[in-house]
Amino acid sequence: MPTFDAPDGTRLAYHRTGSGGDGPLVCIPGGPMMRSAYFGDLGGLAAQRELVLLDLRGTGDSARPADPAGSRVDRQAEDVEALRTALGLEQLDLLGHSAAGDLVLAYAARHPERVRSLVLVCARARTAGIDFPVERRREALELRRDEPWFDEVVPAFERAVAGDADGDDFALLDRLAYGRWDAAAQAHAAACEEWFDAEAAGAYLAPGAFDEADTARAVLGRLDAPVLVLSGELDGSPRPDAAAEVAALFPRGEHVVQAGAAHSPWVDGPEVFARTVADFLARV
Repeated sequence: MPTFDAPDGTRLAYHRTGSGGDGPLVCIPGGPMMRSAYFGDLGGLAAQRELVLLDLRGTGDSARPADPAGSRVDRQAEDVEALRTALGLEQLDLLGHSAAGDLVLAYAARHPERVRSLVLVCARARTAGIDFPVERRREALELRRDEPWFDEVVPAFERAVAGDADGDDFALLDRLAYGRWDAAAQAHAAACEEWFDAEAAGAYLAPGAFDEADTARAVLGRLDAPVLVLSGELDGSPRPDAAAEVAALFPRGEHVVQAGAAHSPWVDGPEVFARTVADFLARV
């Protein structure tokens, strides 16, 4: 297991899997602050491209920082830059999922010259001043009305919105992250619950994380790199039209909606997901 030192001395780990392609695809996990193991082989993408899976500070095989303030999302951008140096690469192909969209965008805003391409998968964009309100999640919830679990999930959703949800409620809400609540989805959700660290997630989103959104948005609007924004047809964060808004930030942005997918598209449709990302990277 390779490791490197972050600028503040925190020892961080990453994992290599797969082969092929013109250099590795560096993958940043969401959650926020999930261990990178939840990516698996990204629906078989590792058969076509080498993947470098970063364990963010305090997750997986990476050490916890001495100062938790160092885990704020904008500050972790320098961890990605340290990883680039450790890999000996001039530029990075970067993938960020979910909350990691904020981190990947923070890195691109600070180091635009180091970005060869970006893949944003069901990704947040608060770094650029774009948020996804809860009403859009209600819209996505309504799309699942014919699911056998719908009547159970609705009250759990409302308790979560009100801040009154418990562990059982969040377990029910896991269903919304997948296009099908089948065995693969259930196994993936169980692993994600085990690897989620609420304390680390709080540090990631500490006050001040997005104070420089206007500046970051201006830099991203000039980014000279291809950007793929991939959203799920059934996802609530972001809804596809909101993901299209994110893609429109970039001079070379493109948006693809994966049919039948929710927030974990490589679980919902592995072959489609892997082909979409691999085809995009082949054009970089």
